[in-house]
Amino acid sequence: MVTDVEAAARRFIADVWNATREETAYELVAEDCPGLGGTGPAATLAWHRDRRAAFPDLRYKIVDVVASGDRVAVHWRAAGTQAGQFGPVPPTGRVVSYSGATFLRFDHSGRIADVWSVNELFQVLQQLGVEIFPPPPGLTATVE
Repeated sequence: MVTDVEAAARRFIADVWNATREETAYELVAEDCPGLGGTGPAATLAWHRDRRAAFPDLRYKIVDVVASGDRVAVHWRAAGTQAGQFGPVPPTGRVVSYSGATFLRFDHSGRIADVWSVNELFQVLQQLGVEIFPPPPGLTATVE
């Protein structure tokens, strides 16, 4: 196993997220790592391409990193200008700034085997001007 998973996580963010060096994803991401619509480096890159289509100048800044064994947690801040479609939101030209955390698990060969992220999507939508209303009183959601 790679002994410096923190360095690999930092490289993943610097090269793949910020510099769009797609070849780095093929070095760092395992074939079975879940991504957008599939697994492996190509599926991981699909998610980043989708996000870049909406926010071409999106940049991430690492706030804090915690590494232990085969796992790394990264607290980050991001900012970018919405120049393309973001889900149902058409391009607004607005700048968004938000934070989140990404959790990475590395396999025995030192490749990223799992990526899980949480972020302030509600803030992003508000910054894009999306109006979000609470459900009417008495309305309950059901899950099937």
